[in-house]
Amino acid sequence: MALKGLDIFKMSPKTNCKECGVPTCMAFCMKVAQGALPIEKCPHMGADVIAKLSEATAPPMKTIQVGDFKMGGETVLARHEKTFVSKNLYAVSVSDSMENADQVLADLQKVDYERIGERMFVEMVFVTYAGNKDAYIELAKKAAAVPGRAIILDVNCPTCAKEALEATKGAAVILNGATAENVEEMNALATEYKAVLGVKAENLDALYDLTAKIEGMGNKNLVLNASTESIKAAFADAVQIRRAAIKNTDRTFGYPVIVNAAALAAGDQALQAALASIFTLKYGSIIVMEGMSYAQALPLYGLRQNVFTDPQKPMKVEPGIYPLNGADENAVCAITVDFALTYFVVSGEMERSGVPVNLLISDAGGYSVLTAWAAGKLSATSIAKFVTENVADKVKSRTLILPGKVAVLKGEVQDKLPDWNVVVGPNEAVQLVQFLKDYK
Repeated sequence: MALKGLDIFKMSPKTNCKECGVPTCMAFCMKVAQGALPIEKCPHMGADVIAKLSEATAPPMKTIQVGDFKMGGETVLARHEKTFVSKNLYAVSVSDSMENADQVLADLQKVDYERIGERMFVEMVFVTYAGNKDAYIELAKKAAAVPGRAIILDVNCPTCAKEALEATKGAAVILNGATAENVEEMNALATEYKAVLGVKAENLDALYDLTAKIEGMGNKNLVLNASTESIKAAFADAVQIRRAAIKNTDRTFGYPVIVNAAALAAGDQALQAALASIFTLKYGSIIVMEGMSYAQALPLYGLRQNVFTDPQKPMKVEPGIYPLNGADENAVCAITVDFALTYFVVSGEMERSGVPVNLLISDAGGYSVLTAWAAGKLSATSIAKFVTENVADKVKSRTLILPGKVAVLKGEVQDKLPDWNVVVGPNEAVQLVQFLKDYK
């Protein structure tokens, strides 16, 4: 296909493009196809051609940005095929009919912690209009005042929606209420206030037609709502929308999906947590719940982090000293690797022992103990260097416990750290409880 403004035939096979440094336009095109270079880098293409090619080479699911939060951009149905791109976002639901809405807004802010270098918190507030306009506007203002969160205005009334958008100016907003009856008004509001537009319909066919209609109006900044009729219908919608976009490359359904678990299992937070875990996998971009406690968040966010981590890049914890059970500078030191699973297993068993321990996490490339040892990432030299540079001047204890599976390193580590008493620990983490108690 000849492209206007791109004369690839005048370039010598040995010529390097001055803009991208890649030999010949054919090689440049290969780089673009691999995702290594953006199409905009080529100076020979006209703006219209670049626009068409950019859309053609974009992921089948559009990336939607709401404030600091990104959704969509997915290219595969299963994580093992390549990797997932944008993690699920969790929202807590409030409405103008709730007597404890202020308490819910306060409680959702309590779930905010860090795990393996990632902040875990409730990213969005889902504000539902139940009929009291004045109360709804006031609630929307309060939700927008919660720092660092995006707001989903779940409202079908254009008049109320306009007032809520005006009241929440400056916040990151999704206007979730475009239906067949109000689509023109809602689309105009979303465009005016630069909000993402949420699309609702009674079934998938109607949702498809309505989405196509909104796209025809020039708006592709959308999210789609899965059914709230039943759990089965919601699951079917989420899966079919994702399959249509990625497997069938139908870009009309190439948008993130909101799954309202709060509506599917009203009053049952245990079931909502179970549904949230299901839709974390299949395929809720935004998952709405009635509340979020630590008991729900810990397994749910752990699941999300596992699913949305590149499988070729192991999860690692930050190297350093981790005091456990109130350990101070006089507590014994135990060293292990930075593989996240190893850290959580080892630290959990050490905490069960109740014995104060300074757990030392060394940089081992994210490998497990034996793998790191076999790859040369965990050696007597690396251990001695880490202890000398990062530990020796921070603790008074001179006892260092090695993982039992690398007991072979004891002699060499002792030679490199002559001031330390190097001890070999047990082979398995579960044996640490008794080992530490006996050692104490």
